[in-house]
Amino acid sequence: MLMEFEGEVWRWNARRDADWFFVSVPLELSEAVRETQTYRRGFGGVRVEATIGGSVWRTSIFPQADGAYVLPLKRTVREAEGFGLDDVVAVRLAVIDA
Repeated sequence: MLMEFEGEVWRWNARRDADWFFVSVPLELSEAVRETQTYRRGFGGVRVEATIGGSVWRTSIFPQADGAYVLPLKRTVREAEGFGLDDVVAVRLAVIDA
């Protein structure tokens, strides 16, 4: 499954000592992932290969209470691609779990 979308970068504020940034997968795409993926890792994660700009990495997307999956954004990717909080990024995700 291949997905392409744009999303706004946001910070997880549940812990003040954490500096974690994410982009939300649109609900329609999140529903498609949920419907097609039967294998999920811990916390309901689904393994993906993510691409933003020239950066490509493997990680998991995780389901949230609102039904959307979220993609964690590594600091190295944010720095390499020059984006930060509230920026809109173009994302390409390839689901790699069977």
